Amino acid sequence: MGLVSRGAAAAGVGAASAVVRPGPPHAVPHPIPTPPPEGAALGSSRVPGMVLKAFFPTCCASADSGLLVGRWVPEQSSAVVLAVVHFPFIPLQVKELLAQVHQAGRVGLAVLGTWCHRRQEAEESLGHFLEGLGTIFSHEPWLQLCREQGSKLWSCKATRRQVPPCPGAPYEDQVMLVFYDQRKVLLSQLHPPAALPDCLAGDAAPSAGGLAAVFDTVARSEALFRSDRFDDGPVRLSHWQSDGVEASILAELAKRASGPVCVLLACLLSLVSAASACRLFKLWPLSFVWSKLSVCEQLRHRLEQLTLVFSTQKAENPTQLMRKANVLVSVLLDVALGLALLSWLRGKDRIGPLAEALVPVADHVAEELQHLLQWLMGAPAGLKMNRALDQVLGRFFLYHLHLWISYIHLMSPFIERILWHVGLSACLGLTVALSILSDIIALLTFHIYCFYVYGARLYCLKICGLSSLWRLFRGKKWNVLRQRVDSCSYDLDQLFIGTLLFTILVFLLPTTALYYLVFTLLRLLVVAVQGLMHLLVDLINSLPLYSLGLRLCRPYRLAGHLPCRPPGGPCQ
Repeated sequence: MGLVSRGAAAAGVGAASAVVRPGPPHAVPHPIPTPPPEGAALGSSRVPGMVLKAFFPTCCASADSGLLVGRWVPEQSSAVVLAVVHFPFIPLQVKELLAQVHQAGRVGLAVLGTWCHRRQEAEESLGHFLEGLGTIFSHEPWLQLCREQGSKLWSCKATRRQVPPCPGAPYEDQVMLVFYDQRKVLLSQLHPPAALPDCLAGDAAPSAGGLAAVFDTVARSEALFRSDRFDDGPVRLSHWQSDGVEASILAELAKRASGPVCVLLACLLSLVSAASACRLFKLWPLSFVWSKLSVCEQLRHRLEQLTLVFSTQKAENPTQLMRKANVLVSVLLDVALGLALLSWLRGKDRIGPLAEALVPVADHVAEELQHLLQWLMGAPAGLKMNRALDQVLGRFFLYHLHLWISYIHLMSPFIERILWHVGLSACLGLTVALSILSDIIALLTFHIYCFYVYGARLYCLKICGLSSLWRLFRGKKWNVLRQRVDSCSYDLDQLFIGTLLFTILVFLLPTTALYYLVFTLLRLLVVAVQGLMHLLVDLINSLPLYSLGLRLCRPYRLAGHLPCRPPGGPCQ
């Protein structure tokens, strides 16, 4: 917000500029002399009166000539300009518009003066016409703002039509222009909240002082900024939303079409939710499969996101609105990335070569696992293994590996079709495609998972047996009913058999532990790959992209409310 002083006296007041920051209500910032943003022109030669502040929106600096519509704050001796009404207009329609805004926002608006923008051609008759409008719209003082032809100089004047009490008394006031960004003031919500009853006292001046009165005036006049429609009403205004007519048309059409579209999509999503909640899908085989597949979890999460986005209920607070916007942007980004992946796969028909390369890769992995099992069946790293148990375990795992290779070759004719459907699933979003890919990896490495489960179960049985036999040597036993270790007396036969079993398990433990360690490392490698995919899916689903975009491009949209009633103090 820039503050510019404009002279309307004989001596002429130099231009000044300052950056105004919101402070306490009673604090009024002092201008710091710097070059003005728009330039200034000297006013008339009359004796200066009191100093008036005119808050002028920067979006109206290039508006056509017309009337200045806003609010006069007598306590601050300030005029807050909100919009410029352009010619042609009917005064009765302008008054009706101001009455509607007053009824909607409970803030008294009036015609504060005239605005003259002298463009390339001189308009001699326009100045006399603008001066005559003061008799129709009576306001004290009457502002006359003018931008000189072909330059950035401004002429500011505030006149009072009342007769001065004595000769030589000032009847023209010195005007200090304060330029403010109307969009930032309205959207940053730096005004006091309008929920308190004492802050909504109709035409009464707000209890907040200083800049808070300006913020409150702009915020409660939001109905004035919504008056422009793409079908052009009888009163044409210029304000912060009047910069792009085409964008306003598209935004208005989107607003009118969003209601029926949201209702239709909400009905469709409710039907899908009711179908997914059917008891048929809660039976044991289906419920178990749905709980293990990542794509089912992602589809359930996507259904919740779409239900939130296309909900017909309005957001109750800014937090809910921000959450809905973040979800919408994340879904759009997910779908865009999925379409980009689909176009890349279909660009040069990469699905066919990928399917042809998948079977050799699976054969190579199976061959490497076969070499690993043969290495474990010998003397791995020079370790002395139990030969009988080593041969049994090695042949058991080799048999499962041969079964898996046969299954892969049996499914090889259908792999290309499966990959094609996976690529089509990218239309639902990149996260859905990544979830399906994670499930495919889990199916392709199912033999590694089986090896890990066999090794872990055998290792766990050995450890449980050793711990139970160790308690036997110490004269203890595990009480299943009380879930604790109690003392127990064993006879000689029990101790002898326990000693034999303990010795056998101890000597067989290294062989079992080696197989368990190797298959655990292979399982961890597969889990790490799936974990990276799930991390990327969670990042796309939960990253607040809309909030980050506002933080980078429109940080004032994330500003919070000023405290309206501090503890033990009046309403600010």
